[in-house]
Amino acid sequence: MSPTNVLGLHIPSAGLVFFAVLLVHIVAAMTCVVAGVLAATARKRPGGHPRSGRVYLCGLGFVFVTATVLAVIRWRHDAHLFGIAAVAFGLGLYGWLSRRRRRPGWERHHAAGLGGSYIALLTGFYVDNGPQLAGWRLLPHWSYWLIPAAVGVPLIVWALHRFHAGISTRPRGDARSAALPRQPKTPAPR
Repeated sequence: MSPTNVLGLHIPSAGLVFFAVLLVHIVAAMTCVVAGVLAATARKRPGGHPRSGRVYLCGLGFVFVTATVLAVIRWRHDAHLFGIAAVAFGLGLYGWLSRRRRRPGWERHHAAGLGGSYIALLTGFYVDNGPQLAGWRLLPHWSYWLIPAAVGVPLIVWALHRFHAGISTRPRGDARSAALPRQPKTPAPR
């Protein structure tokens, strides 16, 4: 079967099962991209952050399962993508379990695990599709592997700094300076 082009992207023709699984894979990955951004930008408290995080982790599970099926069908071409999907899902589970167990320092592990899984998700996309994307095709192949981490790791470090300074947990509109550390609450005099 000859390959197909969809929106300028080369889609391998490996049968109907491959194509159907690929469609689920793409929808799951796009869900992860949106839910990951929503979780990362939401205040770190009950509500939007954990809700978006659950959608992200569920989508990541679908990405991993579908990547596994796609790799089994075309192992020679997609084995490396299976490895990236396994790393992404493993890091996502690690971050989620860190939050569930709440051991000392869990916040760092939660952010590193889930942030790392998001970086791996984007790495898989760029490694597979970078050579076909306008602008990206001009870059050397190794850059598809490194650019997501070069952008993502500093963002994770910045987010952890904001979390520990109490910035990402304050209610919106709180006028306290970002430079001030979180002060313990003192009881009101009686």
